[in-house]
Amino acid sequence: MLKTETVMMEVNSDLKHEAEMLCADMGLTLSTAYTMLLQAIVHTRSIPFAIRAPSSDPFWGDTNQRHLMASIRELEAGHGEEHELVNA
Repeated sequence: MLKTETVMMEVNSDLKHEAEMLCADMGLTLSTAYTMLLQAIVHTRSIPFAIRAPSSDPFWGDTNQRHLMASIRELEAGHGEEHELVNA
């Protein structure tokens, strides 16, 4: 049997919960998914996905994202107006 070690890390609890749910949908545990990631790193000798700089698109900027999140909270609280869609 292979020797194992415990890995401890800090991660956002919402992110962890969502990842656990998605892994469960795929029949995996989060531990198995971490192991698969580590195996892929060792096998490819790289991070197995692209890591890019943040987008320069203003839509994804911090200011706009904060505005969108505030708008979503306002709508979820029952404040807001429904408008007809405009076909351009």
